[in-house]
Amino acid sequence: MAQRRPFQHSFHGVTLEDPYYWLQDPNYPTVDDPDVLDYLKAENTYFEDWYAPHQNLTQTLFEELKARKPEQDESVPYTKNGYRYQWRFEKGAQYRVWLRQSADAGNADWDTLLDENLLAEGCEYFRLGALAVSPDGKKLAYSTDTNGSERFTLKVVDIASNEELTTPIENCAGSVVWNTAGHGFAYRLVNDQWRPDKAFYRDLASGEDTLMYEEHDDAFFVGLGLSQSEQLLFISAGDHVTSEVRYVPRDNLLASATLIEARRTGHEYDVDHQGDSPDHGRLLIRSNRHHANFDLFETPIESPAEAGWTTLLAGSPSHYLMGHVAFADAIVVALRIDGLDQIQIIDPEGVRQIEFPEPAYSLDLGTNPSYQTHTLRIAYTSMVTPHTVFDYNWLSGELTTLKVQEIPGGYRAEDYVSQRLEVTARDGVTVPMSLVRHKDTPVNGSAPVYLYGYGAYGHAIPPSFSSNVISLLERGFSFAIAHIRGGDDLGYHWYESGKLSQRTNTFNDFVDCAKHLVASGHTRPGRIAIGGGSAGGELMGAAINQAPELFGAVAAHVPFVDVLTTMLNPDLPLTPMEWPEWGNPIEDKAAFDDIQSYSPVDQVSEQAYPPMLVTAGLNDPRVTYWEPAKWVAKLRHTKTDNNVLLLKTNMGAGHGGQSGRFSALEELAEEYAFFLVHLAE
Repeated sequence: MAQRRPFQHSFHGVTLEDPYYWLQDPNYPTVDDPDVLDYLKAENTYFEDWYAPHQNLTQTLFEELKARKPEQDESVPYTKNGYRYQWRFEKGAQYRVWLRQSADAGNADWDTLLDENLLAEGCEYFRLGALAVSPDGKKLAYSTDTNGSERFTLKVVDIASNEELTTPIENCAGSVVWNTAGHGFAYRLVNDQWRPDKAFYRDLASGEDTLMYEEHDDAFFVGLGLSQSEQLLFISAGDHVTSEVRYVPRDNLLASATLIEARRTGHEYDVDHQGDSPDHGRLLIRSNRHHANFDLFETPIESPAEAGWTTLLAGSPSHYLMGHVAFADAIVVALRIDGLDQIQIIDPEGVRQIEFPEPAYSLDLGTNPSYQTHTLRIAYTSMVTPHTVFDYNWLSGELTTLKVQEIPGGYRAEDYVSQRLEVTARDGVTVPMSLVRHKDTPVNGSAPVYLYGYGAYGHAIPPSFSSNVISLLERGFSFAIAHIRGGDDLGYHWYESGKLSQRTNTFNDFVDCAKHLVASGHTRPGRIAIGGGSAGGELMGAAINQAPELFGAVAAHVPFVDVLTTMLNPDLPLTPMEWPEWGNPIEDKAAFDDIQSYSPVDQVSEQAYPPMLVTAGLNDPRVTYWEPAKWVAKLRHTKTDNNVLLLKTNMGAGHGGQSGRFSALEELAEEYAFFLVHLAE
């Protein structure tokens, strides 16, 4: 039980009591307050004590999860600037090794470009950020994060000698773009509030940095991206609903940047270039200026401003344009038609669409580094089809399978049933839900279900394959994904109808999906495990405040649950950028009232709650550790049940939890064990 220390703050004439405010270390991002650390360590000890009797189950699950991953794995190689590139997991390794060989080397040995395992030695946490080879193939820029804070250290080495070519750069945001000659590169820095607000050019010869762009709006983040043609560097600035893009020629990154179109609140656009030089060809611009589901426009590079844009491909209520890539002789458009992922090719022959055999699946564009090509790499999966890599030749129409995810121990798709369910939400809107179960799992109300959701930022959770969830399916669980409003599963309107003043649609949809699982005979109240992370953790908190009786176990990972207090603090890393998503409660009383009405911490009440597993990351810059800590503390003080409530804080990690492919599986095994302890019969 955390101490309660009186603390108040007032906004719009409303006084907020926050007796757990002390859990926010005033020195954050440094956390050294002894009281805070002692409390978090005590919670971790409680977590470990609870799990002690269940170690056999947890270990069994971990071994199962691990056994379904090939001990040795490798990516499909791709070719770039005379070399073939590939990553590999060696037997038993936690991290990747990055390799390359000459493109004409045939079956010759591969050379090690970078070994993440060596870089991770002695680190409790490790994550690779940038990995960029110079166009001449001689230099490598890479960045690393060793504590989960997402502040990367960038280094540049000579590939042949491994000699460092310049001083390391601290507090980077990860991405690097080389200039054409390979004697300098563009990179981003994050400020004290973890906002990427500056782009610099580093000259390797002099070691000097030159400011390329600085963003002065605290709500806008700076991004860097190279055109598919590799002729232009795009410098973007934006929040969740507004964007602004400039470009400079790649062969002169210090040239004056050309603004494509000035920011206008609510106008989102992104750009690619089709042409053989920086001052030739056309810009392809995906924009929502006319339609919420975006249109694709073209304009000569000589006249990039919006007045000169002409429509190339129109969006519609059923056609949601999600992205595009401009190759030398074709444009590839990723879109979603009536909620189903599709890819269209636009070339001089017209518009064609790739056909796939299953009625429900998920698509992504794979690694496509070449500009002069007629082949597109695609990643494909469904609830029952393991991840598959294809090459599609748009001249011949041939779809070639390059790799199918290996499931050691065997996997038979015919042993599982996949369904697309339609749920009528309380306001009459139809919400889709994807479900997979073993063919022998009964649909008579007796089986448990794991229901997963997210529902924010226009981020859809695709109906994709997971070898991990097999451990639950083989134990009689069904696994369901609720495609709730707040994601863009059915188009941009689906996202807009789950944000700001309509945010509660997201939570209601999720609860209504749970009720549908009961009504359709897949389970019964109290037999539903639910899980989600970050904004999905907020979803967990809102769902159990609304209908705790439906759920038998909850996993809330790095949950964004103290929404009101966070949105009232503009000094936190993400707050100003998040106002278009949640509302600005500082300036808008209506937004204050909306957020307070659903913020999980603010809506904890004296009622029974299901068993809960909550996680946090001490170095998390996205959802600060004190949000889950305060939520757990208030739940302990307020709830009327004796169900277990666990808080596990990763003391050396951030938003993504433990790094390393096997360490991450250990945490998943803990989650599954928690579900099984409470729902297995």
